[in-house]
Amino acid sequence: MTNPVPRPRQPRRPLHGVLLLDKPVGWTSNDALQKAKGLLRAEKGGHTGTLDPLATGLLPLCFGAATKFSQASLDADKSYRATLKLGQRTSTGDREGEVVETRPVQVERAAIAAACARFVGPIEQLPPMHSALKHEGRALYDYARAGVEVDRSTRRITIHRIDIVDWQHDCLVIDVCCSKGTYIRTLAEDIGTALGCGAHLQDLRRTASGSLNVNDAVTIEALAAMDEAAREARLLPSDVLLSAWPAVHLPNDEAGRFLTGLRRRVALADTPAVRVYGPAGHPQPQGHEAHAFLGTAHITAGELIADRLLSPLEVQALQA
Repeated sequence: MTNPVPRPRQPRRPLHGVLLLDKPVGWTSNDALQKAKGLLRAEKGGHTGTLDPLATGLLPLCFGAATKFSQASLDADKSYRATLKLGQRTSTGDREGEVVETRPVQVERAAIAAACARFVGPIEQLPPMHSALKHEGRALYDYARAGVEVDRSTRRITIHRIDIVDWQHDCLVIDVCCSKGTYIRTLAEDIGTALGCGAHLQDLRRTASGSLNVNDAVTIEALAAMDEAAREARLLPSDVLLSAWPAVHLPNDEAGRFLTGLRRRVALADTPAVRVYGPAGHPQPQGHEAHAFLGTAHITAGELIADRLLSPLEVQALQA
C-alpha cells in the first residue's frame, strides 16, 4: 500500500482587514491568532489585547494594513460579563488556582450593590501576579509559578459601570464596562473582600471592545467550516477600529499630498485623533459616494498632521 501524496501547502497572501473572533476557552490569544491566520492564509497578523485562556469572547484580529491601527483597539474601553464565586479565595484569583480560604456567604443584594458601587469610577488597581504584565523582560506569571512575589505598582484605571445580572447565594454575575488595563480577576477579589466573604473569578467573557461587539464575532469552528471566499468576507475594513473617531475628507489633490506626509491646512478645531479619507479610486454606482481610507492624523492650530499612513498600494488594496 502506497502512502498518499501530501497535499501541497497553500501559500500565504497579503490580506487586509479586521476579523472579530469569539475566542474559545482554554486557548491563548496567540493560539487563536495563529489558527485564524492559517485559515485565512494571511501573511501578517496580530491581536488587539490579550485574553487569558480562562476567558472567552471578543478578540479583534488585525491583518495586513489593519495592524497599523491596532493600538486604537488596545486603548479602547472594554466590556465583560464576569461570574464570581463568593466565599472562596484562590491562589490565582480565578478558578484555575488552589482554594486558599473559605468563608461563609452571608450577604444581601443591597450589600452586593454597595460593594460594586465602591469600585465604579477612577480607582487604583494592583496588577495580579498571575498576569502577562512584564517585569524585567519576564511575565509576572513566570515569577508566580516559581513562587516569587514581585513588587508591583498600582495602576490608575476607570470602571465606568458595574451591573448586577444575577445572584444566587454564592454565584454573582456582573457586567463590567472599564478602561484598558483593568484586571477583572482583581476586581472580583476586591468585591469579595468588600463583602467580607472573599471571591474569585469563575468565568469571564469579553462582550465588547470600543464599538465592536461579540455578537458580530465568528467562532473558530464556524470559520474553519467556511470556504475561503466566505472567510475573507468576514473581514471588516481596517478603519472599523476607529469608528468613534471624527472623520476628515480630503479632495483628490489634498489626499495625495497627505499620503506623502505633508501637513494640510484645515478649517477645523484642534482634535487629538481623526481618521482621514480621500476620494475612492474606482467608479461608484450612481447616487453612491465612496471614500478611501488613508490613515490617521491629529489637528493642531489648523494643521492636519499625519500619524499613521497607509501606503498608496495599501489604499488600492483596501478598495479592491
